Amino acid sequence: MDAFIRFTNQTQGRDRLFRATQYTCMLLRYLLEPKAGKEKVVMKLKKLESSVSTGRKWFRLGNVVHAVQSTEQSIHATDPVPRLCLTLANLNRVVYFICDTILWVRSVGLTMSINKEKWQTWATRHYYYFLLLSLVRDLYEISLQMGRLAHDRAAREKSSQNPFGYSLADEETEWLQSFLLLLFQSLKQHPPLLLDTVKNLCDILIPLDQMGIYRSNPGIIGLGGLISSVAGIITVAYPQMKLKIL
Repeated sequence: MDAFIRFTNQTQGRDRLFRATQYTCMLLRYLLEPKAGKEKVVMKLKKLESSVSTGRKWFRLGNVVHAVQSTEQSIHATDPVPRLCLTLANLNRVVYFICDTILWVRSVGLTMSINKEKWQTWATRHYYYFLLLSLVRDLYEISLQMGRLAHDRAAREKSSQNPFGYSLADEETEWLQSFLLLLFQSLKQHPPLLLDTVKNLCDILIPLDQMGIYRSNPGIIGLGGLISSVAGIITVAYPQMKLKIL
């Protein structure tokens, strides 16, 4: 109970819970819409989803400062590839939160002169760039871990020689199995990297759909958003599970 209270006392923790609720409603609404007699339930889920989405905007108002701080931290990363990817990603995140704040000002009626469609397009585009650059960083980290494991395995098997020849098909099958095994072991040994990769992969479905690059249905987006939200909840509840900047 104490851990739950500490979690909900954090702004990011409450946002993750609201986000999980929002995408759960979207997923349930998609599953129930084709069924007869579920119109009232679907309407309630739609209203709850809209209300939660609006509530989340309040939690994101101060995230511009957090994104700026993350940008400053990423500049000091020792490895040049994560440093470049994270710095550019966080800069896009800063722009995204600025656009999001402007859209919030428009939604509460403080001014009606803001072009909602234009700012929404900009927000979606910069959110997409943020996720894409974050995924590049994840793939780079995965490649490093796979390289280390492959080097260690090669060192252990250096003395062993296979006397039998292999056909090209056998070599290709063996290469694929070896690659998948290295990938599995790399992610298994580094849970923060697994969580970050899964979260970014699920999140990127949203801007891909909104920008028309890859169309998905609300069920897929809802499921992806729910999985991403659960991964985010884990990283907030257990900070050691968050991928560190080295």
